[in-house]
Amino acid sequence: MITLLACVALVAGVQDTALSVIPRPVHLTRGRGTFVLTARTAIVTDRATRDIGYQLADWIRPATGYRLAVGAAPEAGAEAISIRIDPTLARLGDEGYGLSVTPARIAIRAFRPAGAFYAVETLRQLLPPDIFRAAPVAGVSWVVPAVEIEDWPRFSWRGAHLDVSRSFMPKEFVKKYIDLLALHKLNRFHWHLTDDQGWRIEIKKYPLLTSIGGWRRQSLVGVQRAYRDTTQWVYDNIPHGGFYTQDDVREIVAYAQARFITVVPEIEMPGHAQAAIAAYPWLGNTGQQLEVLTHWGVDANILNPSDSAIHFMQDVLTEVLALFPSHWIHTGGDEAVKDQWKTSPLAQTRIRELGLRDENHLQSWMTARMSEWLAAHGRALIGWDEILEGGTEGLAPNAVVMSWRGIDGGVAAAQAGHDVVMTPTSNTYFDYYQSQDAAREPLAIGGFLPLETVYGYEPIPPALDSLQARHVLGTQGQIWTEYQRTPKNVEFMVFPRLVALAEVAWTPREQKNLADFSTRLSKHLSRLDVLDVTYRRPAGGP
Repeated sequence: MITLLACVALVAGVQDTALSVIPRPVHLTRGRGTFVLTARTAIVTDRATRDIGYQLADWIRPATGYRLAVGAAPEAGAEAISIRIDPTLARLGDEGYGLSVTPARIAIRAFRPAGAFYAVETLRQLLPPDIFRAAPVAGVSWVVPAVEIEDWPRFSWRGAHLDVSRSFMPKEFVKKYIDLLALHKLNRFHWHLTDDQGWRIEIKKYPLLTSIGGWRRQSLVGVQRAYRDTTQWVYDNIPHGGFYTQDDVREIVAYAQARFITVVPEIEMPGHAQAAIAAYPWLGNTGQQLEVLTHWGVDANILNPSDSAIHFMQDVLTEVLALFPSHWIHTGGDEAVKDQWKTSPLAQTRIRELGLRDENHLQSWMTARMSEWLAAHGRALIGWDEILEGGTEGLAPNAVVMSWRGIDGGVAAAQAGHDVVMTPTSNTYFDYYQSQDAAREPLAIGGFLPLETVYGYEPIPPALDSLQARHVLGTQGQIWTEYQRTPKNVEFMVFPRLVALAEVAWTPREQKNLADFSTRLSKHLSRLDVLDVTYRRPAGGP
């Protein structure tokens, strides 16, 4: 395997890397000279791009000290950054843009505001890294190299996931995470809000979900699989929990919307539901009072398949829909152990009454009910690839499959006419180790996923023909937090691997080049330094 250090030496003959824009633009031509940003520079917008102009001004001010005017026309003699919608650029799509920089002016043109926003993110990367500072920086010349760029994304779904159920993450870190997604032109934030170890979203109709389900009394210490005897498990004896109020959620959703990111909430069902069952025991199959789970792994406690449990989850989703405008609502569906259903009179009666083949088909029946309910409310269900185990019968046509156990689930879903998001563990699970020398790395769930393997990922499976391939919406990176207990720990596991995946999701396949990416990344890391992002250096250890 070619290492990142070796790649730097192989970069001759590829696109100009001095600009170090990530993801790599589709077309970039270096011009002559530079545009000099000064206090007299004006930002000129039309009505559709006005808020983007204000955002750019807000981003420029802290490091430069310049309070740039934003308006419909510049003052006489002032250099301008022009941001406008251009209907003639429909060929670039809703997220594409043109960016022209000359010594006299900067012009941004896009068919839709999202494209203009991504042009601004590119512009920020063309400025010196200190532009990301939060206080004035002396002695920096704020120059932008002359370039001509036309750019648009390969995939419509370019995402990043964050598990806040195993380890609760503060609201301010969630917003920082969203900022980092936007910087890399990612447009989906998959927010994993509920699981066995914690329920993290306020549901007003069912307050016990957070007052009880939002807290566990302790957490397992160390890597769980290292204990052969479960009686030898060691716990920290420290309560862990927290949740986001509905006002918190509205704030985060609006924050993401301003950065053209769709927040996709995940409410797990029927498995990974012990926190909900701990709050409302009648949701379970045994009638026993459970506690919020204090260790990791796949748990046997799942929701029962009664009408009451289904209505409960629909009540939850009713409040979720009011908070999240996302077209997609994730309902999990993974790792639902059916042992309790096999011995449950209620579940077995339901299987017989419905004429179902087995417990897997019972889960499919429940998933179909939620899929139909969401479709009736103008939304689409998205779930992990286990939702296919009982077949696709009953799933609404707009249901989406997230393929994590390899690519087979994605292939099957696309061939059945469903849209898919490719998220295989082999290339997109950032809770895997970044080195084969695990002793020198933070605790991880296992596996080995180096940066080169992330960058080398191709989301379109070769088994799909050209029509089926259109069902592949894109890809995203996953970070599960059994062992990533703090924001800094999360950052270290995610970056710079998410940077590599961002280029996979944006840049045309034929233009990807590991050597070129490696050189640009070495400069891009200085931006992450300024942004106080903890990351693993590609050329060495932690």
